[in-house]
Amino acid sequence: MRRPVLRTGVRWKISIAITAVGALTVMALSLVVHNAARVSMLDNAREVQMERLNFAQNYYETSNKRVRFGTKLNDPALPAALKSKALQGRKVSSVQERGSGPPDIWAAVPVGNGDVLSLHSTFTDRSSNVMADLDRALVIGSVAVVFGGCALGILIGGQISRRLRKAADAAGKVAEGNTDVRVRDAIGGVVRDETDELARAVDALTDALQERIEAERRVTADIAHELRTPVTGLLTAAELLPPGRPTELVRNRAQAMRTLVEDVLEVARLDSASERAELQDIALGEFVSRRVTAFDPAVRVRVVHESWVSTDPRRLERILGNLLGNAAKHGGGPVEVTVEGRVVRVRDHGAGFPEALLRDGPSRFRTGSSDRSGNGHGLGLTIAAGQARVLGARLTFRNAAPEGSPNAAGTGGAIAVLWLPEHAPTNTGSFPAQPPGAGAGAGRV
Repeated sequence: MRRPVLRTGVRWKISIAITAVGALTVMALSLVVHNAARVSMLDNAREVQMERLNFAQNYYETSNKRVRFGTKLNDPALPAALKSKALQGRKVSSVQERGSGPPDIWAAVPVGNGDVLSLHSTFTDRSSNVMADLDRALVIGSVAVVFGGCALGILIGGQISRRLRKAADAAGKVAEGNTDVRVRDAIGGVVRDETDELARAVDALTDALQERIEAERRVTADIAHELRTPVTGLLTAAELLPPGRPTELVRNRAQAMRTLVEDVLEVARLDSASERAELQDIALGEFVSRRVTAFDPAVRVRVVHESWVSTDPRRLERILGNLLGNAAKHGGGPVEVTVEGRVVRVRDHGAGFPEALLRDGPSRFRTGSSDRSGNGHGLGLTIAAGQARVLGARLTFRNAAPEGSPNAAGTGGAIAVLWLPEHAPTNTGSFPAQPPGAGAGAGRV
């Protein structure tokens, strides 16, 4: 059973963290300030009460024991603990808390003969109002601090989130093959933090991978280039052999090797991104009809809507030849070609493209067949996709049978779709982004 995953952004995580810390801090400070202010005011009230009692005691002693100024002699309501301390000859004061009302302020002093002069009052309304105002100010300040912390968290988290999102977008462009993009330049900013370290690490990884890929491409191109001469000599020598079945087999294998070498060289050139299209304006439907008929008269061509396009006829012919060759070798008849505006569809009625290859895209030296009898070497669709990129076009692959239908296993046939661009590619190449959901891969040759 999979555990549910709660996905939140960095911005909100930082905002919640700052808000929570701010709330806890202001709550603690508010409690400390409230208690400190209350204790201070109660202490001040006790001191005032004691001063008033001292004045009343002086009056009592100089006025023939007359009790005035709100004092009482031997007040029965005087707390026993306070009375006991006063009888010991001490001047005492205390604060007696009550349930929900204001506290009582007591002060007592012995006046001789076992008598105790005491003064009782409650915490003044003015002091209560001051505490209420203080509590209100603390609440307002706490709320302001919490909202300010939340806003600050959103601001800081938003900046970090934007930098990370820019880094992710730049890394995605690098993953799509645009190795000129630098993550560090994409995130920008003058602040240096962990995001910059991540960007530098991704850029270093991109450079290392690019160097490795370029080295492998050069090695592949060099090997294929070096093989051209001996393979050409082998093919020439095979032509001089006497007629017969062995000679035919040698010639076929030598020709297959020559085709493989030429295809490897073409893939290396396409990988180097140095190929440029030589554009001409052509009527797409008429062009496709003539080229397909020349390749295989049995293929049915249907032009739904004619359209003029600016493209490279040689590269377009190469794409069509590879798609038709793939359908002839691995598909089933009949093979149909449909031209509709700028879109060319090639469909066969065979077993369809393998699921793994539809998912991963065209792969070199993988034919999708279980046998290795020499029926293709896995570069046909790779070259077709590369030539399409040079044209600024998009080449997608899918099976005719919808997923989940009885024919999903592969009886509805395979469909390869070439989407030519509305505008001709520039002299630096045009590579339009593939929309979400479009099939990206193929599998057969």
